[in-house]
Amino acid sequence: MLAEFKKFLVETHAVALAIGVVVGAAVSKLVGTLVSGIFMPLLSLVLPGGSWREWKVPLGSAGNALAIGEVLGATVDFLIIAWVVYVVVQKLFKMGPAK
Repeated sequence: MLAEFKKFLVETHAVALAIGVVVGAAVSKLVGTLVSGIFMPLLSLVLPGGSWREWKVPLGSAGNALAIGEVLGATVDFLIIAWVVYVVVQKLFKMGPAK
């Protein structure tokens, strides 16, 4: 049974997938830290006001509101993260395979 399990791990590339998930989580943490620690403070210098992520458009008198700032913030975060990932991947591919 142990031999069959080992064969399963090798044939399905489960170990490589697990390594990819672990490395992906580490890269995600690094990119998130770069964005929140470097890029967002720089971006806040050109954006109006300090609480732009809290911008809301009220809908009627029931207290409901569109969270425009939250959506804009998530969009800005995504664009910055996507750009950082793109730059890192480009640099890694230029390095070529390890020998």
